[in-house]
Amino acid sequence: MQTKILIRVALGVALLLPAAAPAQPPRGHKPKATKAARAAAPAADAVRIAPSAEAVRVIDWISATGDNHALPWVVVDKRNAAMFLFDARGKPRAAVPVLVGIATGDEATPGVGSKRLGQLGPAEKTTPAGRYLARFGIPVAGERILWVDYATSVAIHPIPGDAGPREKRRERMLSSTPDDNRITFGCINVPKAFYAKALRPLFQKKGGYVYILPDSKPIEQVFPNLRMEAVRQAIVPG
Repeated sequence: MQTKILIRVALGVALLLPAAAPAQPPRGHKPKATKAARAAAPAADAVRIAPSAEAVRVIDWISATGDNHALPWVVVDKRNAAMFLFDARGKPRAAVPVLVGIATGDEATPGVGSKRLGQLGPAEKTTPAGRYLARFGIPVAGERILWVDYATSVAIHPIPGDAGPREKRRERMLSSTPDDNRITFGCINVPKAFYAKALRPLFQKKGGYVYILPDSKPIEQVFPNLRMEAVRQAIVPG
């Protein structure tokens, strides 16, 4: 039987997609499932990558307001080392584990983009939080990659071929916990098949938006419009 991933997203939508990794126990916070979502749940040997409460809140906001401006988008949950991909219409396309920066932190160190990798200190290896318009651009090692923020050298790409064996990046990505998924210099590593078959086809023409959730900052500080949307919903009569 083919392994499946269950994506639980806002409004109780459930989507089954081919898994990008072998079966593992649940990762991250699992929102309360609707009856339809429970009925769609795969067998016990399935991978479950469910968005955290904060991820659901961001997904709801983007879907309700069209903040993605008719472009594909992803939500990166650093704490749970997960990525959720949506097409331009907000349809969920995939959920995969990711690797993120070694250091916790929500801002890039000034000038970090002009340094070579070997010059980065431990505290500088962060994946900054925020909303970014990502596009494919200047190649690295002869291949165009998806730049999240070129100024700080943050990109989304598969595990690089020159990653040292001692880092065990593939094993970390496939582990049952997000605790060991902090290993990059700040970039976001994704499964190779997901990158080639799902992410790149959606983003390669016009790019898309990347929403990276914070490690420690209040989520409203990173995404100010979240607060405005909450206020708007509170005053609109039901």
